[in-house]
Order: sequence, then structure tokens, then C-alpha cells
Amino acid sequence: MPFLDELTNTAEQIDALLDRLMPLDTAPAKRVIDAMRYASIGQGKRLRPFLVCESAKLFDVEDTHALRTGAALECIHCYSLVHDDLPAMDNDELRRGKPTTHIAFDEAAAILAGDGLLTFAFEILAHPDTHPDPVVRSKLVSELAIASGPAGMVGGQMLDLEAEARESHDLDEIITLQGMKTGALFRFACESGALLAQAGDAERSALSVYADRVGLAFQIADDILDQESTPEQLGKQTQKDAEAGKATFIDLLGLDGAKKRAHALVDEACASLDAFGNRAGILREAALFIVERKN
Repeated sequence: MPFLDELTNTAEQIDALLDRLMPLDTAPAKRVIDAMRYASIGQGKRLRPFLVCESAKLFDVEDTHALRTGAALECIHCYSLVHDDLPAMDNDELRRGKPTTHIAFDEAAAILAGDGLLTFAFEILAHPDTHPDPVVRSKLVSELAIASGPAGMVGGQMLDLEAEARESHDLDEIITLQGMKTGALFRFACESGALLAQAGDAERSALSVYADRVGLAFQIADDILDQESTPEQLGKQTQKDAEAGKATFIDLLGLDGAKKRAHALVDEACASLDAFGNRAGILREAALFIVERKN
């Protein structure tokens, strides 16, 4: 199946799973579930769950286990977007072409929806349906907590906010920031296939290298899109980092330099998969898609 078909198929399966896992009709607190569903179902390309599923296929992991892990990861990602969009953070009114959660509902509902998605992610991972071995489930919970918390995504977001107050930035600083804010969840996505399969350190290490390169390439591509695209194309406001005084990869590398760096990272990501041979073909296509996407 071609890459884009695989991506679409995974997105549809993740949406269907989240729909089943968060039923509205039986919820005692319907408004928060409604806001959680609004923020997470039918949203985005599902790239992170896709990477979970494709990494799991390298080891013949059952689809159900990979999809549940991907759904948990997507809950974390969507919660982060809900909170990032709040007035106290990025103050965005548009996300993926529709009103952000706090605009569609209200700020309190958005905060609770984000809290709900965050905690629900670990409920999904801890359930026996995710994996029959409690040791594997525990490891998934631990690794996603690390990737999501102060040593990962949350810490990266804090560094990002602090960067607004500084007048100068260097490349290493931005790489560290983005490695935490964006890269940590990519790393979990790619390593989770090995975790589900209880694979060896060498296989997990190869996927970690792939994830680090792809995660950084993703952020560089985002900076490029922010400069070259329109809000209508991206489904969100553009040039907000520049307005906030945040340094981007384009500021530090120039537009052509950023594009070259992104493609070099893709080459490194693909090379890290050599041990998997042709089985990793879709992951190689995914790396190229990340830097060539238009939204």
C-alpha cells in the first residue's frame, strides 16, 4: 500500500478507536468528553500514531496493540495543542482550520479537556488490551510520561516560552528546545514498536536515531511552512513565532540552509534504518514526506 494510503488508513483507524474509547452518550460529564472529542477526533494527519504503527510492523506486533499505543500518544499530542492554544500560552483562535477548543467551548472546558486527554492516555496504555504483559504496559506508561513531562514536551514548551524574553539565540539552544518540545513524542512513537515487541537494544537504538532526525526535520519543515504558506493552507495563523520574538531555524540557517539541513536529516534518518532492510520502506517514505509536506 502506498505511503499516503497507509497514513490515511492509520488516521481513520485512530479516529474510529478514539470514537469508541470516548463515547459521549454514556459519559456522566458530557461537556468535558464533548470537548475532548472535539480536540482529538478527526484532527490532523495522525503522523505520530502512524509512526507507532509502522515501527510496530517491523516486529510483527499485533495491530490492536499498536493502535491503542498510537491513540494514547495522540491524546497527549492533542492535549498539548489545546493547552498551547490558550490565551496564557500562544493565544490562538484557529487550529487545523477550525476554532480552537477554548473558542469553541470556553477556557475552563479547554483546560479540563486537555487534562482529560492527558490522563486518559495513561488509562489506555495501562489497560490489558494494549498488551497482555504488565511489564510492557508499565514500560510504555513510564516512557510516555518521560516524553511528555518536564524532561520532554512540557520542559521544551517552557524553554520555548522563556525564549521569547531573550534577544539572541544559538542553534544548539533551538535544537535542544525542539528536541524536547517536538522530538520527545516522535522518539516515543518510533521506539514504542520495539517496546511492544520487547525487541533488543540495537533495534530500539536505530529507531531512536531515526526519530531524533525525523523530529528535528519536522520542526525545520514547520518553520519553512510558516514562512512560505498562508493561514488558509496551514489552517492556523502564520508568523506567530516571529511576532513573539522567537528564533526559528530560518533565522539561524537562512531559508536555503534550513531546507538543506532538513533534507540532510532525512538522509540520516533513512540510513539509520538500514538494519531493517525493505521492511522499513514506508518509514523512509514518511521521513521524506515530513520535509516535503505542504501543510
